[in-house]
Amino acid sequence: MPGRVLRAAVVPTTLVAAIGLTGVVLNRVYAGDLLTRLVCGAALGAVLVSVAARRLPSWLVAPLSVTAMLGWTGWSVRLAATRADLPGGFLDVAADAAGNAVPRLLTAMIPVEPAPDTVLVPVVAAWLAGLAGAEVAIRAGRVLLGFLPATALYVAVVYVVGPNAAPAVGASVVFAGLIAVALATARTPGPDPAAGLAPALRAAVRLRAATVSAAGVALVVAAAALLGPALAGRVDERPVDPRRYVPPPRVESLDENPLIRISGWALEPQRKLLDVSTRPPADGPTTIRLAVLSDYDGVTWRVGATYRTAGRVLPAGEPGTGTVDTVRQEITVAGLTGRLLPAVATPRAVDGARVAYDPQSGTLIRPEGLVPGLTYTVTSARERPDANLLGTADVPAGAQVARVLRVPDGVPEPLRRLATQLAEENGAPYARAAAVEQFLAEHYRLVADAPSGHAYPNLEFFLFGPRNGGGQRGTSEQFAAAFAVLGRLTGLPTRVVVGFTARGDGPVRAADAYAWPEVLFTGVGWVPFDPLPRPDSAPRPVEEDFRPAAPSPPPSEVPEPTPALSTTPPAVAGPGHAAPEHAGPVPVWLGAGAVGLLLVGVTLGVLVGCRRAQTRARLARGDPATRVGGAWRHATDALRLSGRPVGGQLSATEVAELAGRALAEDSGRTGQDSVRTGQDSGRTGQEAALTELAGLLNQAAFAPGTLTDAQADRARSLAEGYATALRAARPRWRRLLWSVRPGPLRWPR
Repeated sequence: MPGRVLRAAVVPTTLVAAIGLTGVVLNRVYAGDLLTRLVCGAALGAVLVSVAARRLPSWLVAPLSVTAMLGWTGWSVRLAATRADLPGGFLDVAADAAGNAVPRLLTAMIPVEPAPDTVLVPVVAAWLAGLAGAEVAIRAGRVLLGFLPATALYVAVVYVVGPNAAPAVGASVVFAGLIAVALATARTPGPDPAAGLAPALRAAVRLRAATVSAAGVALVVAAAALLGPALAGRVDERPVDPRRYVPPPRVESLDENPLIRISGWALEPQRKLLDVSTRPPADGPTTIRLAVLSDYDGVTWRVGATYRTAGRVLPAGEPGTGTVDTVRQEITVAGLTGRLLPAVATPRAVDGARVAYDPQSGTLIRPEGLVPGLTYTVTSARERPDANLLGTADVPAGAQVARVLRVPDGVPEPLRRLATQLAEENGAPYARAAAVEQFLAEHYRLVADAPSGHAYPNLEFFLFGPRNGGGQRGTSEQFAAAFAVLGRLTGLPTRVVVGFTARGDGPVRAADAYAWPEVLFTGVGWVPFDPLPRPDSAPRPVEEDFRPAAPSPPPSEVPEPTPALSTTPPAVAGPGHAAPEHAGPVPVWLGAGAVGLLLVGVTLGVLVGCRRAQTRARLARGDPATRVGGAWRHATDALRLSGRPVGGQLSATEVAELAGRALAEDSGRTGQDSVRTGQDSGRTGQEAALTELAGLLNQAAFAPGTLTDAQADRARSLAEGYATALRAARPRWRRLLWSVRPGPLRWPR
């Protein structure tokens, strides 16, 4: 009797151990051992419920087990939320975990913190595998088939872990051994099925059984012989990482390029952005980093980061050669918007906010966005480079730093000439960087009202434009961008950083925001430089050798589309993507034709109503800046409806010029010679109106909070007038389709 009980307990025990082993394998990419304990608890609970209910009808087991699963899952979520110190009530945390469990599990930074959304899927999967396996193996007696759910779960876990942990060879051998033990122990000899049969029939039955067994063994041996070498040859290959198929959290354009916010902040110097408390108290100003911009395409600098959801403890990078001190700051968000989370470089732990992190740049974001009153604590390892090594330090080269050495095509010749002359007399990398820094600090003026822009034309005008025409003056945006471009032209790996200066505990205001360049030195790391002129210093005139023949001021750079202010809609649909005309075949039955016409009419009515509701929401709702952005989208959507989508590389002024040409072309096609003069004057007026609307958009982007309701109403009038004129210039049949095209409803913003 004891032996029978012991034998009966082997299958449930090995099943629990096999499912628990999946938690051990998955936990190799998690921090701590909480996930292993939760998965093992789920496996044990699922199998125990099935064993306890084996006398009950099978249809009762699933509801009982699922009810127990909900209880264990809820307790696991609460425990994980407590360990992760997540704010909010249990229902809010559980709902967020249920809605984001899979994407966050596949985008979380390794080591993954056991949080509600990163433990929910493993716990539920382990319980369901235990339920299905126990019912098949124990109730139905199909032991091998009962281990199939656990095997599928184990394979899925190994695939999810991928190349982010060492091969699980030992765990796989143990898993196969558990299945073998369960099969060997569960086998009980039964009566001979051929007993009692006639000798001839008994021999035939036994021969057939032996033949089937031999065929099965031969099939297994053949599969091993055929697949074994192929599988063995892939042992040393790097596994596929499923995380690459799931896009990580993304940021808006102002977060991708926060450099364009410098000029707007400079115009509102007293605007409070943050409240900061530093421990231990700093002896002097503390530099808080907002974003690191490494990618430059000749038009704009971008972060270009790949953010991964991170826990409270962030992964440590490679240690440098300088001194490192620990800085702990409590930061409260006031007027800062977007998703970028300010922190002293380099952050090592974050409490009070769920973050995503890019290890290469050390940039943090809060995927949900910043809100006033958000308080979080950041512990950072601030490194101070060893100044004694800089004079002889080299700079790295090769594919690993190609990103921060890349100089896009189209560099103006004056910039190349200036970079060459600065590098001629300075052979050492640090000497070249210091020469660029000194040149910018001595020859240019720092002002707060300079327009935003760091494309090649903007930098050329900043460096060589006439002083009486607005050249040779700029914000820290132009100083940092010019240093980075000139540095790359001299062979220095550079990047631009945007951040703030905190002067002790207290508020950080817009006047404290600035940008600075950094240079990467071998064995030292990233070293910041300060190309800004010293206070009360008069800039020296730029030498004639550096001055181009006839510079002309470029237009101010306009930020890329944001949800509130979209300069140009993305080119998703072209002119050939017009809404299909609703024309059905000639009806065979009058009733079918009437129903078809009714459906067409209802569809057209719904489209017209949705388009009108969208227009009202854009032009009449929100603050003045939002309404100006809506007016701009209304005008650019009209361009797109006319078959002329505008690309994101154009500034608002260039879009206005394109809009004037579009109206001229359509008017030329549809107008008569007798009225063409009137059309030309109307087109000129509409182009001027779009130029005025572009100016209002620039004001909303670079001087937030300065627009009035009257200006927003004016923007609405300008946009509606242009859209009406452009529609009137279209052929008659296209005018009929204008209001029912569904494109504006689905075009992304």
